[in-house]
Amino acid sequence: MNLSAIKRSGHWPTLLTAFLYFDVSFMVWTILGALGAQIGSTLGLTPQQKGLMVAVPYLSGAFLRILLGLLSDRIGAKNTGIAAQIVVILGMMVAWLTGLHHFSHTLMLGAVLGVAGASFAVALPQAGRWYPPQMQGLVLGLAGAGNVGVVIDAILAPRLAAVYGWNAVFGLALIPLGLVLALYVFFAKDAPGEVKRKSLSDYGKLLKEKDAHWFCFFYTVSFGGFSGLAASLVIYFTSEFGLTPVNAGMWAAMCTLVGAVGRPFGGALADRIGGLKALNTFFMLAAGSLVLAAASSHIAWCALGFFLASGAFGMANGAVFQLLPQRFGKDMSVMTGLVGCGGGLGGFLLASSLGYSKGLTGSYLPGLLTFAGLCALALVALTLVRARWRMTWGALTEARI
Repeated sequence: MNLSAIKRSGHWPTLLTAFLYFDVSFMVWTILGALGAQIGSTLGLTPQQKGLMVAVPYLSGAFLRILLGLLSDRIGAKNTGIAAQIVVILGMMVAWLTGLHHFSHTLMLGAVLGVAGASFAVALPQAGRWYPPQMQGLVLGLAGAGNVGVVIDAILAPRLAAVYGWNAVFGLALIPLGLVLALYVFFAKDAPGEVKRKSLSDYGKLLKEKDAHWFCFFYTVSFGGFSGLAASLVIYFTSEFGLTPVNAGMWAAMCTLVGAVGRPFGGALADRIGGLKALNTFFMLAAGSLVLAAASSHIAWCALGFFLASGAFGMANGAVFQLLPQRFGKDMSVMTGLVGCGGGLGGFLLASSLGYSKGLTGSYLPGLLTFAGLCALALVALTLVRARWRMTWGALTEARI
């Protein structure tokens, strides 16, 4: 990765603060997953309820990404980011001060945390607009690597909950949220140049293009796979292997770290060999790894499967966003919202299906195999679009596809 080029072009303070904004946002977006075993034990939740609890933030965030994308065009990405961070801080503060006493309370908090997940539609375009097309894979990968916040969750949240109680973790999370908001206010900048305002009709127009559907589907699988695993693994390891929440959090962090840091590497690799070739490799690896995890009764082999799957999904996220600016460069704010919506729906699908699979059949196997099947479908889809993309818009771009 040519990091020196980041300093020579664009605006690296915005890239850094966009990363931090996405990092803490992803941290609180997935916090119910990290605390899911402890919250579920206290409130007596069923597997289906735990699955839905950790999935609702993804569903909420999926649709809120479109809203924040629209707001970014009207009031600027920075103002939108500030407003979104304040909403999340207020939501976490209310949860900390009043507590979560019923299953419905977890769902309400999850809906608010969707605003944190929607940060994706602000941070990535804000950083990407500062840099040229041939650097989009690396730049958007670096900004998107803020999803490492889920690793912080898995390591720290169960430990803090064991010492102070899980409700106190909501209050403790306000510290990094406040610090990052201050840094964002002082150092982030919107890229120069006029941004064309988009409306809901613009989303409708783009949805008429078949390529938009393909990008949404690919990101539904890649980001949905990464985020769904990130939200579910603490609960999975406590349920399947009888681990304590603290130990389960360490295993989950080990599995998800590679996916979190893999995003910029996936984007950089896609810059080098082409996004289509990179995606084909990543989806193939993810499908096989999910099957390995699903079929393993020993924790080491299961964790290896999740480790490889998370890494493949994380790098696939970077590859999707290496391709997206080449095809929809003038509509990145809208497409980031649409594609991000698909990713959120994918996370909701995987996390909720794992909970329902466990509750209805007593096993997570059907849920994991279903998502492995989606990876296989993505491989088929890549073969369908490859030739057309390379002969049409791919022939005009400065970057490899």
